[in-house]
Amino acid sequence: MFNNKKVIVVMPAYRAALTLERTYREIPLDLVDDVILVDDASPDNTVEVATQLGIRHIIRHDRNKGYGGNQKTCYAKALELGADIVVMLHPDYQYTPLLLPAIISIIGNELYPVVFASRILGKGALKGGMPMYKYIANRFLTLSQNVLMNQKLSEYHTGYRAFSGEVLRSLDFTHNSDDFIFDNEMVAQIFYKGYEIGEVTCPTKYFKEASSINFRRSSIYGLGVLRTSFLYFLTKLGLFNWKVLK
Repeated sequence: MFNNKKVIVVMPAYRAALTLERTYREIPLDLVDDVILVDDASPDNTVEVATQLGIRHIIRHDRNKGYGGNQKTCYAKALELGADIVVMLHPDYQYTPLLLPAIISIIGNELYPVVFASRILGKGALKGGMPMYKYIANRFLTLSQNVLMNQKLSEYHTGYRAFSGEVLRSLDFTHNSDDFIFDNEMVAQIFYKGYEIGEVTCPTKYFKEASSINFRRSSIYGLGVLRTSFLYFLTKLGLFNWKVLK
């Protein structure tokens, strides 16, 4: 608990058997009430490792539902358990769980209802090994999104995110994409509802076992990001009625 608020960490997992224990061991369980791991039909023994660690809530998809589909299950379960603060932490150890107290306190003290851990604030991304082409694409997409969405985030593409229960309950994320663009559709919904997003600096690690998408998938994702931002822009102007925002 934090300020009498129930804190739940959700972990969307796929092929996380080699990194899950390192990630889980660093979670401050004195602040976190529950941990939910959703395994997206991994071909490895992610579920077995989670069970050995004593993770209380383990859900395994019978078929791979995609990154967005995994998050839908994570958030639905967290809300079912009565979460007041929900933090998405990838179990691939790319993002440090040691930032959880800072992230939780920002929402718990009602400074911001949503918090992103940014790899771009400071020099965390390149220092941690982010490929240069991904860094350049991240900068270009973030600039485009800030212009089209009239915002000023340092990064839209981090996978380390936290939400108040109020925010998650107000968003109809069930109709969002099941793919990676889910994250950016959620950002559009958050801003459209009038919520603010706070950011904290986050070191990151790129290594062999950390999850990543290839150049082709990255390109498809980038086009989806631009489409999402443009549809948001048109909807805000009243020139389009994007169902994701309704």
